[in-house]
Amino acid sequence: MQHYSRPQKKETNQLVFGIRAVIEAIESGKELESLFIQRGLGGGLITELKTLVNQHNIPYQQVPIEKLNRLTRKAHQGVVAVISPIVYQNIEHIIPDIYDRGETPLILMLDGVTDVRNMGAIARTAECAGVHAIVVPKKGSAEINPDAVKTSAGALFNIPVCRVDSLYKTAKFLQESGLQMVSCTEKTEATIYEPDYTAPTVLILGSEEDGISDELIRISENLAKIPLFGNIASLNVSVSAGVVVYEAIRQRRGQS
Repeated sequence: MQHYSRPQKKETNQLVFGIRAVIEAIESGKELESLFIQRGLGGGLITELKTLVNQHNIPYQQVPIEKLNRLTRKAHQGVVAVISPIVYQNIEHIIPDIYDRGETPLILMLDGVTDVRNMGAIARTAECAGVHAIVVPKKGSAEINPDAVKTSAGALFNIPVCRVDSLYKTAKFLQESGLQMVSCTEKTEATIYEPDYTAPTVLILGSEEDGISDELIRISENLAKIPLFGNIASLNVSVSAGVVVYEAIRQRRGQS
């Protein structure tokens, strides 16, 4: 499989601090991995920043000044942003491109995976397996930071990552585009060996603590679990991703 396009490579996350500097970063098209605004901060520039943030649908956290001081000792004026090391891509552009190339989409959707090392390990497996893209939510997902990039062995520079407002709405778009949803969950008796992954497929994995959200479970055509035979109740999510992704690849290569 070929990927849609390669994200622009950058070496590390870059801190931008100061209200005007962050406004200019957003207006120049920089991808913000995270944005922290001091709680209770007011004034004309802050109003301008928040208006711009809302226009671009950028999530941010309101935090105490102590949090900002831990990020930087410089004059941050109550605002600190982190520029992402990757360029996020649009899943609505990627899917038609996959079909145009005559390929069968294989997408990985991560619901609530917040550990950066798990994110990196999953990206590494996905890139090696030829997964076309990874979809994550804007809120409640691991930061793509230098630790994630390092754990991915650079894979995060080579596989499209799509950050979306709503996993549910994105899943519905993908279904309308002809992809089936396979949720990897313990809430079923069916195993991961039963779905037909030769069809256009979205593999959904959730956090180890909360699993996949009920709304995604409800619209999934297939629920599938990894059979476990030991005493431990679950696998690490990055290991689970590797198991199910390579079952899909095994089927697609026609191997027994």
